[in-house]
Amino acid sequence: MLRLGRKSPLATDLARKLHRPLLTTVTLLTVQQAVRVWADDFAGRSGVMHLLVLLCITASAWLVGAMLLVLEDMALARWHTDVPDNRKRRRFRTQVVMLRRVTVAGIVVLTAGVMLMTFPGIRALGASVLASAGLISVVAALAAQSTLGNLFAGVQLAFSDAIRVDDVVVVEQEWGRIQEITLTHVVVQIWDDRRLILPTSYFTTKPFQNWTRTGSAVLGTAEIDVDWSTPVEPVRGELQRVCESSDLWDGRVCVLQVTEAIDGRVRLRALVSANDAAALWDLRCLVREELVCWIWENQRGALPRLRAEVQSVASEPARVGGHIGPGPTSDAARVFSGGLDGDTRGLVFGGPVQVAPEHKD
Repeated sequence: MLRLGRKSPLATDLARKLHRPLLTTVTLLTVQQAVRVWADDFAGRSGVMHLLVLLCITASAWLVGAMLLVLEDMALARWHTDVPDNRKRRRFRTQVVMLRRVTVAGIVVLTAGVMLMTFPGIRALGASVLASAGLISVVAALAAQSTLGNLFAGVQLAFSDAIRVDDVVVVEQEWGRIQEITLTHVVVQIWDDRRLILPTSYFTTKPFQNWTRTGSAVLGTAEIDVDWSTPVEPVRGELQRVCESSDLWDGRVCVLQVTEAIDGRVRLRALVSANDAAALWDLRCLVREELVCWIWENQRGALPRLRAEVQSVASEPARVGGHIGPGPTSDAARVFSGGLDGDTRGLVFGGPVQVAPEHKD
C-alpha cells in the first residue's frame, strides 16, 4: 500500500491509518483459530475462546471504523472551504462531519450489541423481554426526550441546509460564525472569540438570522444624523468616493438615502455591500468614520442642532377659555363628540349612557 501511495493519496492514508487495526484484527483471528483447531482441552478453554471472540469483534469494528473515517477524510480533503464562494462546499463538509459522528456512534452501538449477544444469559434475557420491548422503548423515549430531540435535530440540520459550518449567524443577539455542529449541540464563535454553545434543537425551534444562507455576499448600513439644512447630494458623492477607494467594497451596492426626518434631524442611511460578513463590518465602520470626518470638515453647519423659540409675554396671543385658537368647543378638535360621526363613535367606545334619576318635589 505504501508503494501504491506514491501515486495515490488514498492508498497512503489507508496504509498509515489501517496498519494497526488490520494487524490487530489479523493477529487475533489467527490466535483464535489456532486455539480452536490445534489447542487441546485445558482449564478455562471456554473462557479464553469467549475472550478471543470479544477481542476479534472489537478489532473488526475498529478496522471498519478506521476504513470509513479514511474515506470521509478523503472526501473532506477534496472539498476545501477556503474559496471565495464556498456555500456548497460548506454544506457538503457539514453533512460529512455529521455522517462521521453518526457512523462512529452506530459502530459503537452495533459492536456493543454483538458483544452482548455472545453471552448465553443475555440472549435468553433478550428473548424473554421481546414482548415488552414496545413498552420499554416508550419509557426510554420519554426519559430521554430532550436528548433524542437534539439527536434528530442534529441530523435535520445537517441535511436541511438551515445552517452549515462557517455560516455567519445572529443568534441570541450575538453575531458570530458556526464553528462546530454535533448531534447534540452547536458551537457559535462570537466575533470577540467567545463561544456560544446551544443545543441543536434551538435552531429547529427558534428563529435566528443566517447571513450566508444563499451566498457569502451581504449588505449592511451605516447611519448618521444631520441637520435639516444639510445638502444630501455632496454627502452621496463622498460615500461613492469612499466605497470606490476601498478594497472592502465588492462594487455592487453603494446607496445613500434619507430614511427619517423627525425631531429636528435628518437621518442618512448608507447602504453598502461586501463579499462576506467580516469585510462588511469593516466597511461599515470605515464609511461611518469617513462620512463623519467629511461632514465635520466640509459641512460643519450640517451638524445636528437644537432650536428654541423665545417670545416675550406681551407678544403671546390672547387665550380664550385657557386655549389658543378655536378652543375645545370646535368640532375640529373632537373625535368622539361634536357632529353625527363623533357622537356615534363616542357611543361605541363610551358604553351605555347613564340616565340620572328624577328628583321629586
